[in-house]
Amino acid sequence: MFKKNDIILFVAAILLGLVVILVINITKTEGSKVVVTIDGAVVKSFPLNEDTLYTVDTEDGYNTFEIRDGYVKMLEANCPDKICVNHKKIHYDNETIVCLPNKVVLEIVGGEDDEVDIIAN
Repeated sequence: MFKKNDIILFVAAILLGLVVILVINITKTEGSKVVVTIDGAVVKSFPLNEDTLYTVDTEDGYNTFEIRDGYVKMLEANCPDKICVNHKKIHYDNETIVCLPNKVVLEIVGGEDDEVDIIAN
């Protein structure tokens, strides 16, 4: 069965995971704007405090997103998989919604700088 050291290792791994999740959730900051990028180039940015409906047209297709109550949600896209449309709405700093077929990225920026880097978030 399990030895004492196996149980200690298992409990330590679970505790470490819980601490990491707690730190990430505590250090989240709300962003102030959404930046629209097409194929790596910044196209436009919008403040999160103004409700907006905008359609991004690219060579590969279109994406329509909405800013409402400080959140961004992709409403419609002509990509085949619709992963971007099914993505949850975002509002924390460094969160993104990506539409790979259309090469569109919506990224929240402008929150307070924190000690944890973007990869940990």
